[in-house]
Amino acid sequence: VQLQASGGGLVQAGDSLRLSCAASGRIFSSYVIGWFRQVPGKEREFVAAIRWSGGSIFYADSMKGRITISKDNAKNTVYLHMNSLKPDDTAVYYCAAATGLGYRSEHSYDFWGQGTLVTVSS
Repeated sequence: VQLQASGGGLVQAGDSLRLSCAASGRIFSSYVIGWFRQVPGKEREFVAAIRWSGGSIFYADSMKGRITISKDNAKNTVYLHMNSLKPDDTAVYYCAAATGLGYRSEHSYDFWGQGTLVTVSS
């Protein structure tokens, strides 16, 4: 599975942004596609995840209410909508695919995209 994250950029505090994760290769129904973010010097942080089949959704408490994860099976793409962005949301955002049951830990994920940088100015 190959993953391509896109949609990052420079935005102002309060703005919204939609990130995309385009997946190619064979995606099994049991896969979970997740979004993580990482600030230099800090650990990668779970943001949200969605199960490919059935659409079960999981959000990090830290961002719940400001983010929505969705998918378009026809396009093999998962989206992360982020609203009311804050400077603290500045990070590189990664999408990843997990083939097992876990979704919150980065160690549950087997395939990673290259990341897209989101910068939120105050």
